Amino acid sequence: MPDAPEKKRADYTEGSILTAILKMGLPSMFGFLTANIYRLVDTWWVSQLPEGENAVAGLTFFGTILWLLFSFNALVGPGSVAIISRRYGEKAYDAAEKAIKEALILKLFFGFLFGGLGLVLLRPILVLLGAEGEALELGFDYGQIMLVGLAFNFAVYTIFTALRGVANPNQAMTLMLASNALNMILDPLFIFGYASFPAMGVKGAAVASFISIFLTLLAGLIILYGDFANIKLHLRGKLSISVSSMWTIVKIGIPAWLGEFSFSGARMIIVPIVATFGTSVVAAYGVGNLITEMGVMILVGIGMGVSALIGQTLGSGKTERAKQTATQSIYLGIGIMTLFGLAVFFFAEEIMKMFFSNQDTIAVGSVMLKIYAVGFPFFGAFLMISEIHMGVGLNSPAMVINFINSWVLEVIPIYFFTQHFGFGVTAIWWTIVTALAISSFIFYIYYRRGRWLGHSV
Repeated sequence: MPDAPEKKRADYTEGSILTAILKMGLPSMFGFLTANIYRLVDTWWVSQLPEGENAVAGLTFFGTILWLLFSFNALVGPGSVAIISRRYGEKAYDAAEKAIKEALILKLFFGFLFGGLGLVLLRPILVLLGAEGEALELGFDYGQIMLVGLAFNFAVYTIFTALRGVANPNQAMTLMLASNALNMILDPLFIFGYASFPAMGVKGAAVASFISIFLTLLAGLIILYGDFANIKLHLRGKLSISVSSMWTIVKIGIPAWLGEFSFSGARMIIVPIVATFGTSVVAAYGVGNLITEMGVMILVGIGMGVSALIGQTLGSGKTERAKQTATQSIYLGIGIMTLFGLAVFFFAEEIMKMFFSNQDTIAVGSVMLKIYAVGFPFFGAFLMISEIHMGVGLNSPAMVINFINSWVLEVIPIYFFTQHFGFGVTAIWWTIVTALAISSFIFYIYYRRGRWLGHSV
């Protein structure tokens, strides 16, 4: 009997570079954009509850904790991006399968570990952040459910990473779109009790997220184990998983985790300072961050496609093409965030009016968005350079620059400006933007040295 024909696998390391960037990046961009739209819709539904600003503030306080816990996702994510995409580019398909399964195991382990730790410490950390009264209780109710599902949330990101890494970005996008669409449908059902569902308030928003994440994980496993992607997973693959290779994934990710932990840890300091200006300011800060994250997620989506593409290209031995891909991706990131910044700047007040009726809250949020908009182009460059380095598994530069940005350029000045010199909350927004501009310039100078081109994993 003749051998079965070898599966035809996609290869984005040939042809137009811009086309390759868009083919790898746009599906992820649409997926992450819908994720952010879901979060906005989720927050909007919560803002319609009788608890209003307290409910939004509760989610904002917990979001700071979730951000910190999600930094541990980076212990696995960057290493899995680099190794899966590099092995796929090398056409070492059995090794790519092995890396995907090891990443899933690690994500579930860390997710259960830090989700459990978060459950134990949730209330005292919320209090430490400045949450009190109704905002504290609502943040606690929402956070308990979200932390139970943290492991599944971690694992879902590996499904997306795996599909991008093996040149199946459209399937990753489809999964993300379906997951977020389901979440948006379930939100009002569980929050307000429509269609005979139980009315659970902010708890309902968390339940809707849990269900959507779990079903997305199941669907992703079916795609990978059911031979619907460029790499098929097997219960027993040709290469066995090993502790040493899992440690390699984690070792690559440690600098990225330290960078993200530094960034999210800094937010744990900044949020209590914001809270000193009142619950309404915290609510405005939360919505302002969500709007900002919409632009960030557009870029993160493209950037994750780029990181996988960089790994595949270097895995194919095409160094000059990888360099050209990186340069074009940076220009693309700056351009996208400039356009997004212009839109946010001119419609800042209208955006805030969608969530709040209190004029003081609207005013604070509008000023924040306009100031942040000035820094968006810098973030476009910063994030793309980060993703380029992530694609080759070189994460220590981002770690160092994140530390400088978060603690030296943000936390220390913000503390002195607000607590010792008597500046208002606007000083916080300007400090964050200035820090980002300086950090982007430093990172770009390092990128130009080209060390990433010779890095191997």
